[in-house]
Amino acid sequence: MRVGVIGLGVMGRGMAANLAQAGLLSTVWNRTPARAAEFAAAHPVTIAGDPADLAQQVDVVLTCVSADEDLRAVVDAMMPGLGSGKIIIDTSTVGADTVEAIAAVVAEEGVDFLDAPVTGGAEGAEAGTLQVMVGGERDALARVEPVFNAIGSEFTHFGPIGSGQRAKAVNQVLAAGMVQAISEALAFADASGLDTDKLLPVLSGGAVGSRLLERRGERMLAGDFAPGFRLSLHHKDLQLCRRLLQDLNVNLPIVEMTVKHYERLLERDLGDEDMSVLYRLKRELFETGNRRSL
Repeated sequence: MRVGVIGLGVMGRGMAANLAQAGLLSTVWNRTPARAAEFAAAHPVTIAGDPADLAQQVDVVLTCVSADEDLRAVVDAMMPGLGSGKIIIDTSTVGADTVEAIAAVVAEEGVDFLDAPVTGGAEGAEAGTLQVMVGGERDALARVEPVFNAIGSEFTHFGPIGSGQRAKAVNQVLAAGMVQAISEALAFADASGLDTDKLLPVLSGGAVGSRLLERRGERMLAGDFAPGFRLSLHHKDLQLCRRLLQDLNVNLPIVEMTVKHYERLLERDLGDEDMSVLYRLKRELFETGNRRSL
């Protein structure tokens, strides 16, 4: 099986490295050529001239891009190189309606499409421990199990095309609630003068322990917001959640509050920071003369 990867950002680079280690990756392409060159210098792969060239060379194309319009553009560019029997695995977080439309288009060329968003952050992408949420045909999934085994610790089939994106939307709502609670609670702890070096292990080992708290708590308190998952991307994902919620005629308070808070941080040009930069906003609540509700 020959696999090609399109998109070598924070998540795509980690997944591609694990595919290379598994002996599955043959070629890569990235919109910014320097990233592809850097990756190819470290791994035994070739760089495709364009998405169509990559699609022509491989059996499976794994895409990892930032937004709906990026995915549509990449698939359009791949079309001349696609043919019957090939499979596209999209690990991006995009609209369920977007992947449904794309799957219908490529099916006319005999190409299977799996929407397979992932969760686990940059750490999981690098370690090959992502959780993968898959929508699409079971037969296509069975053919590419080695790909999923290389990038993740587990993959779960949720149903037809779009199901993976709907599962990821649920994940992103939970992430919003957790980053809200953790940033708010730690700001409270810090302002209360508690020894947070002692407190964090207690919290992590108790009923409120979570991977997000373990990975981000200490960094929040230290003011380290190097991106594991960029705020601008989570903001985009919550807009996708809103689209799905509109179909159900529901507004969720956590989603609405987090979108509002993220927009304040985006106005400060903090979109490229980790989503845990929300801590800054919460910490300001405790600053002298700024005791107001967000």
